[in-house]
Amino acid sequence: MENMDKDIQQVLLTEEQIRSKVEELGKILTEEYADKNPVVVGVLKGVVVFFADMVREMDFPCQIDFMWISSYAGSNSAEMKMVKDVSANLEGRHVVILEDIFDTGNSLDFTYHHLLSKEPASLKICTFLDKPERRKPGVRVQADYTGYVIPNEFVVGYGLDYDEKYRNLPYIGVLKREVYEK
Repeated sequence: MENMDKDIQQVLLTEEQIRSKVEELGKILTEEYADKNPVVVGVLKGVVVFFADMVREMDFPCQIDFMWISSYAGSNSAEMKMVKDVSANLEGRHVVILEDIFDTGNSLDFTYHHLLSKEPASLKICTFLDKPERRKPGVRVQADYTGYVIPNEFVVGYGLDYDEKYRNLPYIGVLKREVYEK
């Protein structure tokens, strides 16, 4: 970690803050979904660490599934393509989307409306981080459950990356500007 730590300007959320918030969110979702056997959907790749921690905090039966979406190369980032769709039948099921960060909202808006087209009984969003200053005009969704609202900083760690690096940091840190502007 020492090699990656040198690229971090400041630690925004410590391991303990992360663990505490995940426990809190897990209790909230347990109360709401205890008798609903929901499908919990994660959007790859950044959500993997948060997703694993969250499902262990959910004290109810649930099915898990994943989607993988990306923006079209060389295009406006609002144009999304499906790399991998969910495999579960969502019709009539309660669905919870787990998201690592609600940033511009393009991918979450796409995900939400795609899953809504599968006619679930309910569809809610739980995001660990929310960065409302970055939201793009036209984004129609909002998070139902939020861990932390954070400032408009370039953050990495706890699944979040820059150029596929830093995902394995156990905390969330602000990446030094010189790292991503070179």
